[in-house]
Amino acid sequence: METAEGAFNLPYDALVLAPGARAIRPAVEGLDSPRVRTLRTVEDAVALRGLVDDGARRAVVLGAGFIGLEAAEALARRGVDVTIVELAEHVLPPLEHELAHLVTDELRSLGVTVRTGVAASAIEPGVDHDVVVLADGTRVAADLVVLSVGVRPSTEVFEASGIACEHGAIVVDEHGRTSAEHVWAAGDAVVSTDAVTGVRRPVPLAGPANRAGRLVADDILRPGTARPIPAPLGTAIVRVGGLTAATTGANRAALDRAGRAYRTLHLHPLQHAGYFPGASQVHLVVHVDAGTGLLLGAQAVGDDGVDKRIDVLATAIRAHLHVDDLIDLDLAYSPPYGQAKDAVNLAGMVGSNVLDGTLRLWYAEDLDQVRTEALLLDTRTVAEYATGHLPGSLNIPHTELRGRLDEVRKAAQGRPVRVLCASGVRSAIAHRILTQAGLDSASLSGGMLTLRAALGDRASSTLVTPALVGA
Repeated sequence: METAEGAFNLPYDALVLAPGARAIRPAVEGLDSPRVRTLRTVEDAVALRGLVDDGARRAVVLGAGFIGLEAAEALARRGVDVTIVELAEHVLPPLEHELAHLVTDELRSLGVTVRTGVAASAIEPGVDHDVVVLADGTRVAADLVVLSVGVRPSTEVFEASGIACEHGAIVVDEHGRTSAEHVWAAGDAVVSTDAVTGVRRPVPLAGPANRAGRLVADDILRPGTARPIPAPLGTAIVRVGGLTAATTGANRAALDRAGRAYRTLHLHPLQHAGYFPGASQVHLVVHVDAGTGLLLGAQAVGDDGVDKRIDVLATAIRAHLHVDDLIDLDLAYSPPYGQAKDAVNLAGMVGSNVLDGTLRLWYAEDLDQVRTEALLLDTRTVAEYATGHLPGSLNIPHTELRGRLDEVRKAAQGRPVRVLCASGVRSAIAHRILTQAGLDSASLSGGMLTLRAALGDRASSTLVTPALVGA
């Protein structure tokens, strides 16, 4: 070991390595400016608060991950003019883009300027402030720059000593043992195997690190009975303004990279009984194996009830449940807390219907192809249709559909019919009516709510709003 007094040897019977991780510092000119700070420790947070107390009024946050969003919100609430910059196409890159857009809207409501799909190319230090130069040439003045583009394991000294590492993270077995005898490791600096995809990578989260520490101690003291360290699901949650966003298991990008065939379910149920004051929607995305219905991942965004649903779904994924198993979960119900058909139960019902062919889905990303090849049937009310609809779509409320099937056949002219409503419930009913009438039908997953979020800022130019057209 190295101390102020010099190096000395410290003998051990068992050594546990838990060096954690440090903030990544990308190759950006000017990053050594004293106005550039990281947010990794309590001391970092205190230092940032001190800069704001001393008069910092413009901040740029580089990175829109969990920590970056928390920093942006905290600074905005202190009256700081905040710009958040993210190289990925949307904030919170692990989140599906249709949910991430809801978070973007919330950030904007807090006064945060959101710049995505662009990186910082340089930081130009100045006397009174710095200037962050983006790759597209945009220049943003900043009294404070928060660097939050990710972390990397702090393992160089251990790798140099001969301990096996993989892409900078310590390789361990199922009990946390390293390649060195009597040496264990746990936490942000170790390689973990993803529970869903099998991908090997560090998982820098406090929950898995703490639990792994206990299991490592068990293996040191009671090696014969110690349980193995489980593969993490990466369950994570963050608050942004009035919203909560949470995720567990694999997202679409991870499943695509793993070559896993899957189906995606979009739901927008209320977090508790609709007749009880304060009801709000939980925007829920669930991924299931296309063949077996095994639960693979879930994400949710909403004002309330998000943590409860993601925790239940994380437990279900850990237990290797299938989507139809969710139907039978006996969850607590009372009007202030949930619905008799909870969001999780509803996900099971929808997923079961999709897998057995009762419900056929089409997705927002299919929109261009659908508009070319099919008749779009909007089953919302006339008033809802007027708030914004897809051009060329036929509006027949689902309650009128049985009596207007000839109208649908005439408009379709032999083409498939692709149905939508507000959230996917009424279009699912309409899909059954159309299918029973012998028409080629499918229902938009998540309805107009998901479509608007998937379109993001393009929604206003894609949808037709008669009231605005006539203005």
